[in-house]
Parts: sequence; C-alpha cells; structure tokens
Amino acid sequence: MAFGTFLLVTAEQLPVGLLTRVGTDLSVSAGTAGLMVTVTSIVAGLAAPVVPVLVGRLDRRWLLTGLMGLMTLANVASGLAPGFAVLMVSRALVGVAIGGFWAVAGGLAVRLVPAERVPRATAVIFGGVGAANVFGVPIGTVLGDFAGWRVAFATLSGLALVVLIALLVMLPPLAATEPVRPRLLAGQFRNRGVRLGILATFLIVTGHFAAYTFISPVLQDLSGVRADLVGPLLFGFGVAGVAGNFVAGAAVARRLRTTVLVITAALAVAVLIFPVLGETPAGGVTLLIVWGLTYGGVSVSLQTWMIKAAPRAVEAASALWVSVFNLAIGLGALTGGAIVDALSLTGVLWLAGALFVLAGATVWAVRAADLR
Repeated sequence: MAFGTFLLVTAEQLPVGLLTRVGTDLSVSAGTAGLMVTVTSIVAGLAAPVVPVLVGRLDRRWLLTGLMGLMTLANVASGLAPGFAVLMVSRALVGVAIGGFWAVAGGLAVRLVPAERVPRATAVIFGGVGAANVFGVPIGTVLGDFAGWRVAFATLSGLALVVLIALLVMLPPLAATEPVRPRLLAGQFRNRGVRLGILATFLIVTGHFAAYTFISPVLQDLSGVRADLVGPLLFGFGVAGVAGNFVAGAAVARRLRTTVLVITAALAVAVLIFPVLGETPAGGVTLLIVWGLTYGGVSVSLQTWMIKAAPRAVEAASALWVSVFNLAIGLGALTGGAIVDALSLTGVLWLAGALFVLAGATVWAVRAADLR
C-alpha cells in the first residue's frame, strides 16, 4: 500500500520536473504544460468521493488492483501520446486512479492490522507520500533528462504493474463493510468531528501550497540562498517530511488532537517568522527544515482524525477528506500565485500563516466526543 501511494504521488507531481521537455516536444507553452499537474489534481479531487459510490460493494482488493491497472495503462498512454490533447486525457485518467486509490487506501489500516497498530500502519501507508517527494519525483526528473520524458512515464507504468501484481497476491479479500452511497457521503457533514477535520484540512493544505509553491523564490530572494542549492535543500525538506510522518504516526496513537494542534502551531510560527528570521541563509534553511518536519505529519494525523471521527464510515469520510485535500492543493497554488503577483513573496507567507492560525482555532474547537 505504501509503494502504491509512492507511485501515485510520483505520477501526480512528475510533470513538474518535465514541463520544459514536454512543452518543447509537443509545441506548447510552459503554462499550458503545467495543466498536466493542475488537471490531474482536480480530477483526483472529484474522483475521490465518486469512485467509492460507483463501485458499490466491490471487493476493495479488486478495486485497488483495478485502479493500479488504470494507472499502468494511463502512463503507457502518456509515454506514447502523439500530441498534448492525448496526453491530457491520460493525465485525467491518472487523476481518477489517484483519487480512487487514495480514498480507499487511507482508511484500510483499520482492516489490515490490530486496532492498537492502526496509527503506525497509517503512517507506513502515508510514508509513500513523503518518499515520492524525496525520491520519486527527483529520480523521475533525472531519468527524463537522461532518456527522455516518454521513458520516465513508461518506467512509471512498469512499476505500477509490479504494484498491481503485489496487491493482487498479498492483500486479503476486503469485502465492502458498507457500500458508500451519496446519502452516506452527505451524512458525514452532520458529523461534527468530520466537519471540523475537513475544514482544518482545507485550511492547512491551502496554506501550505500557497506558500510552498513559491519556496524557490522565497529561499533565493528572502534568504539569499544560491540557486544551485535550492534543489538539495528541497531534498532535505522531503527527508524531514518523511521523518515527521513517522513521528506524528507515533504521537497520534496517544494524543491525536494535541498532535494536530502542535502541527498547526509549528507551521504558523515557521511561516510567520520567515520574513524576519529567514532573512539569512542559515535562518531560511533552519525554518525550511522545521516546516518540512512539521508538514510531514499532516497526512497521517488528519487521516487518523477521519478514522477516529467516523469509525463506522471510514471510507466515506476518507473519500471526502481526500477530495478536499486534492482540491486544496490546486486552490493553494492558484491563490498563492495571485498574492505573489499582486503583493509580494512576504504576502504569501502571511497568508499561509493566517490560514494555519485559523486551522489551529478549528482544531481547538474540537471536543473529546468528536473523536471517538
């Protein structure tokens, strides 16, 4: 399951490192090529609640293998695309696979391990997200530079086929305990714990991507970091994120609400003091690592939140959470771009800090009964 999330996130973000090559080869602008990421994220957000509804009682083992099969074929199509239109269709199919797989996989830990091991098992599954940022996207970019962007997509399809076989062989039968119906999805908004968790997710993820999308110019223009050091520093950000994922996974088993409060507070402090203490390379690098370590715990903490808030409707609550998470990625980047163009890089850090503070206030409003 962790390897599956690793491939999904790598597939979603791989075009970031291949934009120039794809744009040149298919004769589109860099801005147009960027739709490879935007469209995939939006489709993933829409697919997350729709796929579980459409498949009804289908065994989740077969659903996951089917989605990984779609992932395999979609990346084959990406590698063979004769033009940008075909490439965009294949990227939309990747979005369907991402949204459906993540919506189901995030809540499966409760069915694969004993109750006391669920938080750590969830951390393992979401460890694939951080690993994709650290290893998957950079390696894919290097492969694309060396052998061509089509080879990078073809390699991804081959690895997806390996995961498909592994899921088929290793996963036990996972019959749907209760099919996800539109009424069940809508009913989650009446659950105060789910409602507040989704709101906190929206605020945190929007704030993060509003600022992190522009972390390269922030490091160079505000902190004075040399351009050739940005790549290695982002690698360090990713490594810190992987560590943060497992630290949070252990912490949420004992104090879920406190862990999320600490995460939101640390994120708020890191970005709000960045314009002041991040004016030097040393200060900027230190705050970047703190940021990475803290944000690394977001996915596992908030997925665990959904499990605790809706123990009898984990899949439905997770589907809504994944949908909001992916849509917030796109909204954050879009809003951050508007702020940077209209104001400054400092302005986008203030925006992120304000959203993190609002997220903290949302978490503070949670009662013990909201997280059963």
